[in-house]
Amino acid sequence: MAEFDLIAKYFTRQAEADLGVGDDAALISMRPGYQLAVSADMSVSGTHFFADAEPYAIGWKSMAVNISDMAAMGAEPKWATLSIALPDVDHEWLRGFSDGLFACADAFGVSLVGGDTTRGPLNIAINIMGEVPRGQALRRDGAQVGDDVWVSGCLGQAALWLQSQLGHLYLSAADIHMLAQAMHHPQPRVSLGLALRGVASAALDVSDGLLADLNHILQASKVGAELEWSAIPQPIVQSTVDEHAWQQAVLAGGDDYELCFTAAPEHRQGLLALSQQLDLPLSRIGKISATTGLRILNGQSSIDLSSKGYSHFV
Repeated sequence: MAEFDLIAKYFTRQAEADLGVGDDAALISMRPGYQLAVSADMSVSGTHFFADAEPYAIGWKSMAVNISDMAAMGAEPKWATLSIALPDVDHEWLRGFSDGLFACADAFGVSLVGGDTTRGPLNIAINIMGEVPRGQALRRDGAQVGDDVWVSGCLGQAALWLQSQLGHLYLSAADIHMLAQAMHHPQPRVSLGLALRGVASAALDVSDGLLADLNHILQASKVGAELEWSAIPQPIVQSTVDEHAWQQAVLAGGDDYELCFTAAPEHRQGLLALSQQLDLPLSRIGKISATTGLRILNGQSSIDLSSKGYSHFV
């Protein structure tokens, strides 16, 4: 199948843009008073997903992790481009992948407006764009001493699933089934990100692990933080898991795609009300301190992990 026939068959739809798929570039008009938020994520077979993973799940997650970056900025996701390298043209795989990709895009109001295809090892690169009112984007450099540290949802589910698939720990079939949803179908917290405009002093999404990602906020804001282990939202499983492996998954496992953010204590009641409104758990897990560094308290002791999060080059 020729390249443009492949694009027309699987990736061309009516897009909310002045000019979308089919020309040399997309044309997009910005609303007055808004800034363009732009991000990019790459998904590589063997690194971000198993080669035999369900194509629908690969499509969903490839789009979801990009939309999550928009949520972390308090931006409304609007447009995306897809560049994909394929080892060959597998129509069944492409049908499943494009169905998953568009299911996620449709769920969050994103239009695919362009991209590229080529032959090569399976590699999926998405650029995403969104709109945020000028000056209202959530950033990493605004955390203040005394702010609370919050996180949405539950941490460690995807990491526990992955470790079980790699044979590093044993989980029951019921636990594996439950945890797989978090790995394959993450839910970008767009509504939360939009609601945090003017509330959160700093924010990001948890992709490489809570410790690694929260450290980005601490470094950008030139502050430290103290977290309470028992306050961090954790999975409920039937299986018995080694304590160190459990802490590693929850604190540094990655692939959570929840939002971690800081906010002044005066916003506590409002955030608890927002949690109810969105039907999304929001947990206050610690506070920002003047002493640099990140400490995790577990009763009278502290937790020190050998790995603070995922790194591609370590």
